[in-house]
Amino acid sequence: MTVEVGPAYARLALGCESPRVGLLSVGEEESKGNPLTREAHQLLKTAPVRFIGNVEGRDVYAGGTDVIVCDGFTGNVTLKISEGLVETIERLLHEELSSTFGTRVGYLLSRQAFRRFRRRVDYSEFGGAPLLGLNGLCIIGHGRSSPKAVRNAVHMAARFADQHLIDTLAREIVQGAPSGSRPS
Repeated sequence: MTVEVGPAYARLALGCESPRVGLLSVGEEESKGNPLTREAHQLLKTAPVRFIGNVEGRDVYAGGTDVIVCDGFTGNVTLKISEGLVETIERLLHEELSSTFGTRVGYLLSRQAFRRFRRRVDYSEFGGAPLLGLNGLCIIGHGRSSPKAVRNAVHMAARFADQHLIDTLAREIVQGAPSGSRPS
C-alpha cells in the first residue's frame, strides 16, 4: 500500500482538498520516536503528500492534521483510549449535572447541545471505517458494535459502493494526488 492512500481517502470520502498528514510520535522533532517512526518520518518527508511532521498524542484532536499515520498497534490503542475517554467524560458529566437541583435545571436547558455533542463523538454514529489497501470494499466495525453501529456501517458501505470509492481511490493513487495537494 502506498503512502497516498490516507490523503486520497480524506479527499474523496471526507471532502478535504489538501489533507495535512502528520506522523504520530512521542515528540515533534524528527529524531523522536522508535526506529520505525523515525524511518517513516524520512519516507513521509519525500512522499507526494502534504506532510506537516510529527504530531503528539495531544495533537490528535486539535485539528491541525487531517490524516495521522501510525502503526496498527498504536492506532488501535489510540482509538481505544479515545473511546474510554468519551465514556468517562459522559459519566462524569452525568454525575455532575445530576448532583444538584441547579445543575439538573441547567442540563435540561442544555440537553440539545449535549445530544449534538454525543453524536459528534459516538463511534456508533459512524459505524466503522473502511479497510483500505484491499481490492474491494470492507468496513471494519467495533467488536462490541451496537445495532445502531452495525446499521451505520452498512449505510457507509452502501454509500461507498454507490460512489465507487475503491475504484476512484485506486485511480487517484495510480494517477497521483491532485496538483493542489502535493507539497511545494
